[in-house]
Amino acid sequence: MASIGFIGSGNIGQVLARQAIASGHDVVMSNSRGPHTLSRLVDALGPRARAATSEQAGAAGDLVVVAIPFRGVPELPAQPLAGKIVIDANNYYAPRDGQIPAIDDGDTAASEMLAARLPGARVVKAFNAIKAAEIVEHARPSGAVHRRAIPIAGDDDEAKRVVTEFIDQIGFDVVDVGSLVDGRSIDPRDAWGPALDADALRAAMAARTGR
Repeated sequence: MASIGFIGSGNIGQVLARQAIASGHDVVMSNSRGPHTLSRLVDALGPRARAATSEQAGAAGDLVVVAIPFRGVPELPAQPLAGKIVIDANNYYAPRDGQIPAIDDGDTAASEMLAARLPGARVVKAFNAIKAAEIVEHARPSGAVHRRAIPIAGDDDEAKRVVTEFIDQIGFDVVDVGSLVDGRSIDPRDAWGPALDADALRAAMAARTGR
């Protein structure tokens, strides 16, 4: 059992929290409006859930999920996340977040910008290319035939191992696409990522990236 902190309690955060609880974890939920706005959610999640500030959720989590609009990245609490494994479930979407030339021009990846905001955090990009509802609908037990795979990216091999274990617990295989820079290859295009098993996803990624 681990405690998983959530910075962001929207659709993705809520669904991942439910899956985490079903796998035996405790969750600490937060949002930008304060713990008092999360009472109904926490009641619905049950006794393994509690509400907190973003700083408290970051400090409490053995693993921390960041699932917020990308425009909120500059406001993330850096100090509580130093040394933590952080799942970056965000996507940069210019009509919502505002234009960011460094990303648009290919000078940096969105997850690199998040990692720069959180010095010392061990950032792994995951869950950014799957719809919230599909995290429930497509979850399957470990070893299931044609089990859907989630692509991940990151610069820390141990952090990726921990995130892979968590993803397996909540119902999915994993395909590691490389570093945070390589994570640009799993940014959503034409809606969200296809529902593929690990072998098919590796083949699709190879066709996309030429590797």
